Amino acid sequence: MTADTPLSDRLDDDDYPAYTMGRAAEMLGTTPAFLRAIGEARLITPLRSDGGHRRYSRYQLRIAARARELVDRGTPIEAACRIVILEDQLEEAQRINAEYRRAGHEAPGDSVPGAG
Repeated sequence: MTADTPLSDRLDDDDYPAYTMGRAAEMLGTTPAFLRAIGEARLITPLRSDGGHRRYSRYQLRIAARARELVDRGTPIEAACRIVILEDQLEEAQRINAEYRRAGHEAPGDSVPGAG
């Protein structure tokens, strides 16, 4: 998505990097240091503005919020990031599997009618 893309399309895009680090931290009720830490743990990788400032998308903020929930419950930040990554991967795999089934195919390992 480019700067030529209409604003309404950018606002609807979960991946559009609309939030500065300060605004993202404020929305999450955390600190910029927390956002840097989850970036260092490779949970999220913010885009950079032309000036080099971090920019976060709504999707990244949801991921960061989940990590913050775990950290607030006492989970070490590295473990929280790994948990969130695995949750995200599982959700994606389930989405792909559901699409595959909707397309009329059976997922690998499913029984084949008439086989047997």
